[in-house]
Amino acid sequence: MHNLITDVAGVRVGHAHDHKLASGVTAILFDKPAVASIDVRGGGPGIRDGVLLEPVNTVEQVDGFTLSGGSAFGLDAGGGVQAWLAERGRGFAIGDATIPIVPGAVVFDMINGGDKAWGRFSPYRDLGYAAAEAASDSFALGSVGAGLGATTATLKGGLGSASATTPGGVTVGAIAVVNAIGSATIGDGPWFWSAPFEQDGEFGGLGMPDSFTPDMLKVRLKGAAAASAIENTTLVAVVTDAALTKTQVKRLAMLAQTGFARAIYPVHAPLDGDVVFAAATGVKPVEPLAGLTELGTIAANAVARAIARGVYEATALPFKDAQPAWRDRFGSKR
Repeated sequence: MHNLITDVAGVRVGHAHDHKLASGVTAILFDKPAVASIDVRGGGPGIRDGVLLEPVNTVEQVDGFTLSGGSAFGLDAGGGVQAWLAERGRGFAIGDATIPIVPGAVVFDMINGGDKAWGRFSPYRDLGYAAAEAASDSFALGSVGAGLGATTATLKGGLGSASATTPGGVTVGAIAVVNAIGSATIGDGPWFWSAPFEQDGEFGGLGMPDSFTPDMLKVRLKGAAAASAIENTTLVAVVTDAALTKTQVKRLAMLAQTGFARAIYPVHAPLDGDVVFAAATGVKPVEPLAGLTELGTIAANAVARAIARGVYEATALPFKDAQPAWRDRFGSKR
């Protein structure tokens, strides 16, 4: 176990980004199609093929997910991942046609100091292809891929991941792009809201403060009164090696979204676009009531940990007035 979503066998992740652009793409690929669904709770989501993932709709399996910066422009990233898969004959067969199924979602990182004057066509399709080409079972965390340009209310955001195993031996992993309107840390201090779920000091091992003050519970919003729904989103993909139906994967996504509330304060606002993709590779049986509940609970914990790791591992963008990273502000406390 490497504490990454790729601890689930058959899952690979790749990043592609442009530091001048201050944005990027992360591709999550499956060696074999996986049963997938979605849960959306933010008020301003940007999603590709999201409706397809609802249990009432026909296609059950996907070939991968795409997480991207670039706001609506970043939806082009799915086309790049799709092209990479198509070259390898992957996809949903319809007669003589084969269509790779690659749902995706985006975060708004358009005003973070990067050069977004790309001309007629956005770079996200090419970044998507490059991210797919780079996919492997090992990948970096922090200011990489779709997390390169991410921010939060108080500190630089980023990309994180975590994994866990149920007592019955089912593995679940999460990957998160943290670009929230809220904060992953408590007040102005170094403690993470996710601290009760931390494993092996993965985001500093600082625990919780000895007590909470009113100031710690004060709502801190990115952009304050000028906050906009298009500026904020946390994206998560959760994958398990359990054998689940599409309806059960939908429930897994819903349970996993609980991890947002354990890690970000506030969350699920009308100013966020929070999305959880979930997928099951179909290897290990799970009891459909208590077993699925246990799996979803552990998945939610992994989501909370992945969100904290994304902020903990981030580095500041090299622009004037860029948000400081956690390590810039609290590095001496690690």
